Amino acid sequence: MKRHERGLSWWLLLAFLAVVVAVSIFPFAFALSTSLRPRAELFSFPPTWFPKTWAWENFVTVWTAVPLLRYVLNSVVVSVLATLLNMAFAIPAGYALARLNFPGKRLFRQALLVTQMFSPVVLLIGLFRFMNQVHLLDNNASLVITYAALSLAFSVWFLAGYFESIPIEIEEAAMMDGCTRVGALVRVVLPMSKPALVASGVFAFIWAWNEFMIALTFISTPDNRTLPLGIYSFLGQYSVEWNYLMAAALIAIVPVLILFLLIEKNLVKGLTAGAVK
Repeated sequence: MKRHERGLSWWLLLAFLAVVVAVSIFPFAFALSTSLRPRAELFSFPPTWFPKTWAWENFVTVWTAVPLLRYVLNSVVVSVLATLLNMAFAIPAGYALARLNFPGKRLFRQALLVTQMFSPVVLLIGLFRFMNQVHLLDNNASLVITYAALSLAFSVWFLAGYFESIPIEIEEAAMMDGCTRVGALVRVVLPMSKPALVASGVFAFIWAWNEFMIALTFISTPDNRTLPLGIYSFLGQYSVEWNYLMAAALIAIVPVLILFLLIEKNLVKGLTAGAVK
């Protein structure tokens, strides 16, 4: 009886996982099917799961239909710089929150979580006016600063939790050997926190890579557009180039997918190691 129940539970779990995987993969499969259709098949009836004519050239044409390579490079530069700027402030702030005692520390930590409950859209008008006053509108520097700032609260909170999981005795031993607190942070804490740094950096990078609304508000010159804005250019006033749009969207996924494959182990460790003390 127990073997039968165990077998039934296993099959039910397998069926549930199969449904979850199917639901997760469906949007990507639909996008791939659409991206490989010629324009004449986009609205054919009855609809078919697979194209009748495989238009592989869509993935080539999309690079010349718009300056997609420039958009990709803009997104890479903005996302990398925003991630580096974010980490430059998040590391010392997270360390201070984990190790130092100061008035309002607990309230400050809770405030970091509260800021994540609000959409960045509510700050859009204020951010637009500020960037206009400092003459950074239509400049990718405005995106770098904004993206780094808006993902900073999560990075500080996340790194602080991980730093607290590292025994303070290790730092004290390093300081007894002559290290300053900053030296202990650089030589001891940061090497031990590599998984958390990777996870936090990936979050900041992906947030900057995918962001659309702020870029749409700040950037007006076509040459300064990031990849999400470049994909948006396939939406015309009277028609939408769905096959090109889906092809460009799949191309935009590739860098993030490669990044995940490269840092998968460190990412999983970073998301779980500091969760339990």
